[in-house]
Amino acid sequence: MRTIIMYVVLTTMTLNAYFLHAQDKGNLDKIEELKQEKEAVVVLEKEELKKEVESINERLVKGEITTEEAQKLKETAAQRHALNIENRLVIIDNQIALLERNDSEYLNTGKTKLSIGLGAKDKDDGDILFGINLKNGKKDKIRYDRRTYSDLVVAFGLNNAIVDGQSLDDSDYKIAGSRFFEIGLAWKTRVFKNSNFMRIKYGISYQSNGLKPTDNRYFVENGDQTELEEFRLELDKSKFRMDNLVIPVHLEFGPSKRIETEEKLRFSTARKFRIGLGGYVGANISTRQKLKYKENGDRVKDKIKRDYNTSDLIYGLSTYMGFGDMSLYLKYDLSPIFQNATIDQNNVSLGLRFDL
Repeated sequence: MRTIIMYVVLTTMTLNAYFLHAQDKGNLDKIEELKQEKEAVVVLEKEELKKEVESINERLVKGEITTEEAQKLKETAAQRHALNIENRLVIIDNQIALLERNDSEYLNTGKTKLSIGLGAKDKDDGDILFGINLKNGKKDKIRYDRRTYSDLVVAFGLNNAIVDGQSLDDSDYKIAGSRFFEIGLAWKTRVFKNSNFMRIKYGISYQSNGLKPTDNRYFVENGDQTELEEFRLELDKSKFRMDNLVIPVHLEFGPSKRIETEEKLRFSTARKFRIGLGGYVGANISTRQKLKYKENGDRVKDKIKRDYNTSDLIYGLSTYMGFGDMSLYLKYDLSPIFQNATIDQNNVSLGLRFDL
């Protein structure tokens, strides 16, 4: 009797192990099928999107729709199929997770309404997962045609003044010692729909123009006139500076690389030649003079901030030319440095510009 009982127990354990192995094998096979189906879903949706894009292009060629309408249709189609892929893959991943936790018949019971791959549909054609209607999730919308970009503009170089009847060789200011600096934010917008050859570039910039007088001189206000006079002691440094806040506007020309996919259209000017022609208008926000010298053995540093009869309204012309982010930069103030001056002086700058 004991032998019979042991035989029954061993037989039962063997059958249980067999069935468990069969169930595990069945789960593994179904999981493998689901993984293959994930790949098929991506391929299928991409093929459907390709057909839709070809159909839209045919309508565009026939003149049934405009270029703008075609772009919107392509954008809508790309977004729809991207969401289809995302939703269907989530469903399959959840089915794989169910099989890994349960037996191979779980997906076919009343415990879930999911079917392999697509999932069950309710009366509103929503995907059902664990008895819950899945709503299409929203992805960040990719703007198909991005026409405006922003850049940080940084420029620096030599500064001087053009005086009526006087050449730069005879300038009252040191060539190497007089400098300018500019930093600002600029936006660049493509002018035409299907070409990036011409762009309009606009923004706001802070400009600092410095002048270092020659021959131990400094600026002095004499009524409504601002003139250079020799300082009473030996100067270690004499520097005059105007700070301006301006709005520059340029027309930028140059080739670009067209990059177009099913999701987006972009134009790249990286490592491309470009030239900008335009100008700026703004206001003088600060004028100051810095003097350094020794008096009675003491080092003295004077920082004088006053009007100096400088122009309040600043306007001028500017241009830049170069490749990629770096350009040669030239700007010229049409507004004189000093108001009511007997001889007009106009600020001029030459240096490097970086659009980052």
